[in-house]
Amino acid sequence: MEPPSWPPPPPEGPQPVRPQLRRSRTDKILGGVNGGLAEYTGIDALLWRVGFVALTLAAGTGVIVYLLLWVLMPAGPSPYPGMPGTAVAARAAKPALPAPRSRASPSPPC
Repeated sequence: MEPPSWPPPPPEGPQPVRPQLRRSRTDKILGGVNGGLAEYTGIDALLWRVGFVALTLAAGTGVIVYLLLWVLMPAGPSPYPGMPGTAVAARAAKPALPAPRSRASPSPPC
């Protein structure tokens, strides 16, 4: 009797890193919760929105769950540097340029 043919074990390399669950700053209508869930799970944000509306209509819990996630989920990183609320350490680290020296203009000929 032959042993069963098992699939080979997965390679022992580094596991893919899963992104952190954060509110989206780009795909948002109200608080960015559905956009963040979409980025985390790979499911379209529209389907998450439909799910929250269905929960709200069915049992009334959709609003409560959404508000809890809005409060508990941290905001994602800003996609645009220099937006309010983002760190501007790179700008602060650069020294200011020296003031331009004024050149004495030659006096007009008499």
